[in-house]
Amino acid sequence: MKTDTIAAIATGMSNSGIGIVRISGDEAFSVIDKLYRNKNGDQVKLSNARSHTVHYGFIYDGDEKVDEALVLVMKGPHSYTAEDTVEIDCHGGILMVKKILEAVIHAGARTAQPGEFTKRAFLNGRIDLSQAEAVADVINATNEYALKSSVGQLSGSVSKRIRDLRAGILYQIAFIESALDDPEHISLDGYSAGLKGELEVMISQVRELVESADDGRVMTEGVKTVILGKPNAGKSSLMNVLLGEERAIVTEIAGTTRDTLEEHIYLQGISLNVVDTAGIRDTEDVVEKIGVDRARRAARDADLIIFVVDGSRPLDESDREILEFIRGRKSIILLNKSDLQIVVEKDDLEKMCGQKVIPVSAKEEQGIGELELEIRHLFYHGELKFNDQVYITNVRHKEALEEALKSLEMVRGSIEDRMPEDFYSIDLMDAYEQLGLIIGEAVDDDLVNEIFARFCMGK
Repeated sequence: MKTDTIAAIATGMSNSGIGIVRISGDEAFSVIDKLYRNKNGDQVKLSNARSHTVHYGFIYDGDEKVDEALVLVMKGPHSYTAEDTVEIDCHGGILMVKKILEAVIHAGARTAQPGEFTKRAFLNGRIDLSQAEAVADVINATNEYALKSSVGQLSGSVSKRIRDLRAGILYQIAFIESALDDPEHISLDGYSAGLKGELEVMISQVRELVESADDGRVMTEGVKTVILGKPNAGKSSLMNVLLGEERAIVTEIAGTTRDTLEEHIYLQGISLNVVDTAGIRDTEDVVEKIGVDRARRAARDADLIIFVVDGSRPLDESDREILEFIRGRKSIILLNKSDLQIVVEKDDLEKMCGQKVIPVSAKEEQGIGELELEIRHLFYHGELKFNDQVYITNVRHKEALEEALKSLEMVRGSIEDRMPEDFYSIDLMDAYEQLGLIIGEAVDDDLVNEIFARFCMGK
């Protein structure tokens, strides 16, 4: 099928050492042949060049020399889009890159839509839909774990799991249909017992992928972290230490923080979305009361609660309320103000709350390293395993897996209820199709367009 030729700036819109303009489509070589001249100023047809070669020369727009450049020639299907592709590496000034793109458009290409290069890679069968989505995830990764997971997905880690599951389901569907069509030669006697065993394995594998989505969300979106404590416990001081700057106001006046303050922090390879909150206490101050209510709401939605205890003051009702609230939740308890005379003993507090307590001094920045290690341990048990473990980081994938899981469990229910075998095929096919949505099998154009519209220009 003939495709039009698209072009876009593939590098960021800021001044840099190098800028790249990407061209893809049936006329990509025809376009570059109109623009390229070698170092001697002679027109050379790069359409005759070998694939995956680099050529030094100049880009012209008509008779005007635009810039010195390196031109990469990649012939389809051995390119990112699986089409004839050209990349022009020029000087990285914004104006220069725009002038190169204008010259390419003048020569017959059109401006690409966001994500159109990757969309073509998908439509041309070079990558599946989950791999295409991983391209955007690699670009948008904000931490080491998100990047590793995205690279794994781009390499086909998710695709392989899904294809293996679909192959197993399709085998069962084909066997049932064949037996129903030719009962004289293919018997279903005893088949249900064997299918149930296979089904349990499939259900376990799909459930494992669904359950990995919680870790996957934390990797991509960050850990929703709320700092709780009574007024003047040192919450804002801790926030400032974690940020490495004085973002939150710190005074000796109780109730200084009256609203939630949210910041993104990167610690030990983990992204944290940290919320500093108003001190938890009963108050008649209307504004402070609103802040306390917001603190409680934020804590209910948190992945992690950091409870800051003021070690220089005895525990009071506010401390006990927070201790009760965090029971059973992922939390870290800090015994703050270890630089002062402590009246709350670490051992006593650990016995009371039943978990580890970390002594810190937010003012002196002591104990912060241990806090960072504890966060890593709580969420990733010290280290994420990327060898065999696949993490689902895409909401669309999780939803499809959940639907597939329901269908497989319906098949199990039909077996237990001793329903006829033809009932199994209906739910097996539904599971097969739901899994297919993840890798882009039989997806509608609207969904494809919506996914690629989220991409940046030039990708």
